[in-house]
Amino acid sequence: MSKVMILFGSSTGNTESIAQKLEELIAAGGHEVTLLNASEAAADNLADGYDAVLMGASAWGMEDLELQDDFAPLFDEMESMGLKGKKVAAFASGDMEYEHYCGAVPAIEEKAKGLGAEIICEGLKMEGDASSDADAVASFAQDVLKGL
Repeated sequence: MSKVMILFGSSTGNTESIAQKLEELIAAGGHEVTLLNASEAAADNLADGYDAVLMGASAWGMEDLELQDDFAPLFDEMESMGLKGKKVAAFASGDMEYEHYCGAVPAIEEKAKGLGAEIICEGLKMEGDASSDADAVASFAQDVLKGL
């Protein structure tokens, strides 16, 4: 059994609903899961005590990538989270009309990998909430479970 943290930033509730569904599916897989809203988190040693960290945030922007307001400060301070040697996966809800559709996923993966984390599966990018594409969420959860 792994200890998994699901950290998310959500403005409209879409990313939060994905995080909640992932919590349910990964816990059903036999792992201990902590769900944490970015608005209630501080970056310092955030990953301590966890084997894996799933990070989700909405993102937008036509020219520059703009991360969800609560998640952006944590992203900027990711170096202090203690991700080295941790398993990481990213997910996002977005709007395909933006140039940086679900841009949080590659941004999180690239930064985490640079900090010594292991990216355990391809990130989840989707429009809407967890019910918009339940199969995609379930498939991502299965990929995460295989990587734990």
